[in-house]
Amino acid sequence: MSDIDAKMFITLFGGLALFVYGMQQMGEGLQKVAGNKLKSILQMLTGNPLLGILVGAVVTAIIQSSSATTVIVVGFVSAGLMTLKQSIGVIMGANIGTTMTAWIVAIKIDNYAWLFVAAGFIMMFILKNPKMRYIGQIIFAFGVLFVGLNAMSASMKPLAASQEFADLLLKIKDIPVLGLVVGTALTVIVQSSSASIGVLQTLAGTAKDAAGTPLISLYQAIPILFGSNIGTTITAMFASMGTSKKEAKRAAAAHAIFNIVGSVLFMLILIPYTTLVDWIIRLTGMDLLPDIRHLMTPTAEFMRSGIAVSHTIFNITNTILWLPFIWLMVIIVKKLIPGQDPVNEKELKYVNYSVISNPSVAIDLVTKEIARMTELSSDMTNKVHDLIRGKIAKEDVDDMVEKENGLDYLENEIVRYLSTLISHNTLTDKESARIAGLMHATNDIERIGDYCMNITNSALEMTTQNIDFSDDARSELDEAFSIVKQMVTDATSALRDTDFTLAGKIMSQEDVMDELEERLRIAHLDRLNNGLCNPQSTVIYLEILHTMERISDHCKNIAEVVVMDTEYKVHRSKF
Repeated sequence: MSDIDAKMFITLFGGLALFVYGMQQMGEGLQKVAGNKLKSILQMLTGNPLLGILVGAVVTAIIQSSSATTVIVVGFVSAGLMTLKQSIGVIMGANIGTTMTAWIVAIKIDNYAWLFVAAGFIMMFILKNPKMRYIGQIIFAFGVLFVGLNAMSASMKPLAASQEFADLLLKIKDIPVLGLVVGTALTVIVQSSSASIGVLQTLAGTAKDAAGTPLISLYQAIPILFGSNIGTTITAMFASMGTSKKEAKRAAAAHAIFNIVGSVLFMLILIPYTTLVDWIIRLTGMDLLPDIRHLMTPTAEFMRSGIAVSHTIFNITNTILWLPFIWLMVIIVKKLIPGQDPVNEKELKYVNYSVISNPSVAIDLVTKEIARMTELSSDMTNKVHDLIRGKIAKEDVDDMVEKENGLDYLENEIVRYLSTLISHNTLTDKESARIAGLMHATNDIERIGDYCMNITNSALEMTTQNIDFSDDARSELDEAFSIVKQMVTDATSALRDTDFTLAGKIMSQEDVMDELEERLRIAHLDRLNNGLCNPQSTVIYLEILHTMERISDHCKNIAEVVVMDTEYKVHRSKF
């Protein structure tokens, strides 16, 4: 368009950048204020689709992005924390929740945008209370969002005099499908339906004449709106590409089907639907142009609200229409993406990079992955007790080596994930402390695996050299193993369930194990002095005993990570 200068485009994209940044920062601030409440809301899920819809709507209203909610859902499905049926309900709710952004844009506070920016900035940099600073971030971002809208609005005024743009709008009016394509493409480019709908609201809210005729009518705007709902599914599709889990890919496919089918159905009734929205605007008292030829054209002043109404009705109605057919959606996506996921223990089961931008959710998934590591170490502790009793076979040793290699792999991947989480987010003090604790816990668990392999090697040495323990020594080792195995099992449960009581029990048992090691060491040396024990077995016996005491120390470290809820304190005893 030759009559639209470069300055207009620079202002337009600069305003869009501020809008997207404001929306992102507002969502981040809301998440920080909500804290673990977001995670708790997501954990409310049951088999009830209505509850899933409610959860999806609430979470999306909090984080201000249906794409972000859907990406989290894909991550949860991939981790096995949510069923496909549950995910579909949440995705439906996310589409309803995202309409909140359109209503925020519809609010007439443009003249006060810089006031919000100033107030929020002061709160962020002057106040000491972290929660008040997060609230300041929300207010600041809210103002930045409208500064961006104002910039976009100013840049679009020259469009009113552009013949090329008028011709494009005429084509959209004559060929509504073209509007659908434009909305889809715009959303794919900016990766946010909220941003593209914000641009649409700003465009439609620009008057092209003194009578207040909007630059773009409802009939032209609604297909673009539908296209934005299709375009937003691309983000979830990208997220599903980052996982090999078929259920995650099915959740992303369900999101696409839900929005595409809904948009196509509403395109078939575009004229009646536009008339309905117009009638609702009339019912709410919004002034319309009196000329009957403008039946589907509210004044520019009310177009932001008109698009918000269109967006809300579409998503709520689409959800109601699909709700009885969630079972059919499950069948469809399973037909589209058939088969089962292969079983492979040496891989991340819960951790998912698609939720890396949501620290509270990412930390929750990492905790579950670390609990899975602890289960592996518990299996190794139980197995090594059998080996030291003389029940040793090659396949058992191979199994121990495989599990230990699995622990090494998981430690490396979890630490890498946590490092990425730190580098990609501005974390609260509590989140930073929690991540530090989880890194230490990961190392503690991997060390338990190493110690189990040390005992395995001792068992092999005893078999090779035909060394055996006395009955008293075996009985003492059984006593020590009984305590250590229970501690590792309890550490698994405490970490998985965040059980403070169980963690406290582990820490008290570590003192018991210290005392037991000292008592058994003295008893064994007494037997050795009295000629009741084979001298060759002494070194191995004392090494095994000390190794088990080390395992108990690591269990205590894990327990400290569990009980440390508001302040992280590293405990590295005897290392």
